[in-house]
Amino acid sequence: EADEDSPFQMLVSSIDYNEFVGRIAIGRIERGVIKQNQEIAVCNYHNAEAAPKKAKAVSIYEFDGLGRKTVTQSAAGNIIAMSGIGDITIGDTICAAAAPEALPFIQISAPTMEMTFSINDSPFAGREGKFVTSRQIRERLMRETLKDVSLRVTELEGAMDAFNVAGRGEMHLSILIETMRREGYEFQVSPPRVLYREIDGVKCEPIERLVVDVPSDSVGAVIEKIGSRKGDLLEMNPVGERMKIEFLVPARGLFGYRNEFLTDTKGEGIMASVFDSYAPYKGDISRRGNGSMISFETGESITYGLFNAQERGVLFIGAGVPVYAGMIVGECPKQEDISVNVCKKKQLTNMRASGSDEALRLVTPKTLSLEQCLEFLADDELLEVTPENLRLRKRLLDHGARMREASKKKG
Repeated sequence: EADEDSPFQMLVSSIDYNEFVGRIAIGRIERGVIKQNQEIAVCNYHNAEAAPKKAKAVSIYEFDGLGRKTVTQSAAGNIIAMSGIGDITIGDTICAAAAPEALPFIQISAPTMEMTFSINDSPFAGREGKFVTSRQIRERLMRETLKDVSLRVTELEGAMDAFNVAGRGEMHLSILIETMRREGYEFQVSPPRVLYREIDGVKCEPIERLVVDVPSDSVGAVIEKIGSRKGDLLEMNPVGERMKIEFLVPARGLFGYRNEFLTDTKGEGIMASVFDSYAPYKGDISRRGNGSMISFETGESITYGLFNAQERGVLFIGAGVPVYAGMIVGECPKQEDISVNVCKKKQLTNMRASGSDEALRLVTPKTLSLEQCLEFLADDELLEVTPENLRLRKRLLDHGARMREASKKKG
């Protein structure tokens, strides 16, 4: 029951950010009444020793439908937004200055995965995006940290135009990437990496609790795949004709698994995972088993070149698509990368008419979503993200440079 006579107290359960007023605290008033410009104290349950910070409730808003309306005071039971506290974060308690009592709140879990965001340096850089410079990307990422408390952005040592962005999983980071590209940003991202921790001198990695709901006939395939990704089966419960299974899997074991999972369950499986804990490192997990088909030259893809390339693997592009040397245009079944010339024209003589080119049948290309692109990336590959396109590419675009790098590794 809402209590209006006791001193004011409110737990901050969400954060918003606005260019004009800075951080905005959102929460439900547990007790008391708050008036505009009232002196308040901010304290945190997990940091009991720290002295409460003094602040002032500059403006108070109540929610009205989808919008907000400014009010001069609000009472217990209402959900309000309050501006005027600079470094407020989720989990803080705002109290009356005379009675600072912190409320308990679950601790926000730390990031478990990171990616490197950098400026786009491909041959097609700056053609499609509105915001392409490192300054604009830095500002946008820093702005995101103001309203997303689980996101960490750090600058790469020695690099002016690359940033490490750490979040709570692939989904968390892919939402940020998608939001940024819709806003007109153009940048590159590296494959996701897991953040290890050292606990009592032992290297530990994040473990996810995975729950899958699958048809009974695909249980074997799912258990086998999760087993090869170092997952442990916790329990199985039949639900009608389906089976609900719980696993503990290393977070890096889930990279790229969603696609395989949907194939194994014929599209009927449901999977959801949540961070569970850190546990000792489980050993190596083999990454994707197939290589990339790489465009050999810069130009526009042509039916004739694609027709010859499609016999060697699955294509990601159709005809008439601009490509550059070093861009990934498909995947090949073997574990090695191959270069293909998709810009190859048919040599015409008076014996061969260009019309016979139309007779070549191309298989429909496989279009990858953002998550599928991130899952596909190998360690020496990058994803170029623009408002209009997602392009997979090699880190080293030059064919000769890649060959030298490969022979160095072998040597």
